[in-house]
Amino acid sequence: MKKSSFSFGSLVLPSPILYAPLAGCSDLPYRQMACRWKPGLVYCEMVKMDALIRHDPHTYRMLDYTPDMHPIGAQLCGSNSKYAGISAKIIEELGFDVLDLNCGCPVDKVTKDGSGSGLLKNPERIGEILSEMISAVKIPVTVKIRVGWDENVINATQITQIAEKAGAKAITVHGRTRAQGYKGPANWNYISDCKRAANEILVIGNGDVFDADSGVRMFQQTNCDGILVARGAMGQPWIAEDILRNLEGLSPIERTVAHQKESLLEHFSLIMRYQPEKRALLDMRRVGCWYLRNLDGIKTLRIQINRSSSALESFQAIEQFPWDSVQWSKERSIIGAEQ
Repeated sequence: MKKSSFSFGSLVLPSPILYAPLAGCSDLPYRQMACRWKPGLVYCEMVKMDALIRHDPHTYRMLDYTPDMHPIGAQLCGSNSKYAGISAKIIEELGFDVLDLNCGCPVDKVTKDGSGSGLLKNPERIGEILSEMISAVKIPVTVKIRVGWDENVINATQITQIAEKAGAKAITVHGRTRAQGYKGPANWNYISDCKRAANEILVIGNGDVFDADSGVRMFQQTNCDGILVARGAMGQPWIAEDILRNLEGLSPIERTVAHQKESLLEHFSLIMRYQPEKRALLDMRRVGCWYLRNLDGIKTLRIQINRSSSALESFQAIEQFPWDSVQWSKERSIIGAEQ
């Protein structure tokens, strides 16, 4: 089963495996690591329309990227259509290749004003916002949704048709409702429904892709055009390569414990170059959990990283740890949250 490159309008992406915007996670070091394995597109963290228009410095820093990251995507969050075109134009002027509208974030602080998955309760508003964004920019505009607000309001196919009519190039469908949060399995049948409802708009599948096998199954079961990997890329930024090799019938690349160690050190080094040390220490504790979570015999190292008072101490703990005693866990654990 071979999947060639695909396009958002005139933008040709090198791969149908995309990396999602992850709130509090998809910072510049994360994306620098991700881009080394050449996914089709990597998104920055979601940013709010109004904060972008106010020129909030923290919001603009969340959109940092380097020239070698192209194609690069940005994601906007907001429910006020009067901000949509203005904020979309700012994103385009910052040099982004793709702009996505977030209609999937389930957290209360986002949905309370009707943003994120709050927009699922007002599908026509999604169409209005997308129309404003699309009329303001030349870059392709896409949208990310959940399948509905709850089990009583499953309206993903309706929104797919609304987004297509508005001119969106793709819709990403997360196979859970807002009410589910991240509990229970994602229902890929709803992704299939959206694919059948679509005419020209691409349908990107999202939810419960944590390895190469699940990526292939999503393509097979849903007939989706592409996959957006979220939590599955945390601590294994090479997952896009693994999925593509599986799709093309190539033998898998063995990801050893030694490879995991070196990747952790590399990610830590990128964090240190980007963040002041106090912030870097906090980020290193979070990122360390990603890379160590599926390893047995690592508890002592995890504690050492969390207790380190300097970056040097964290690096020394990793270098001096007896890695020969570490093995892969038999059961996979999952961490983090996707938008």
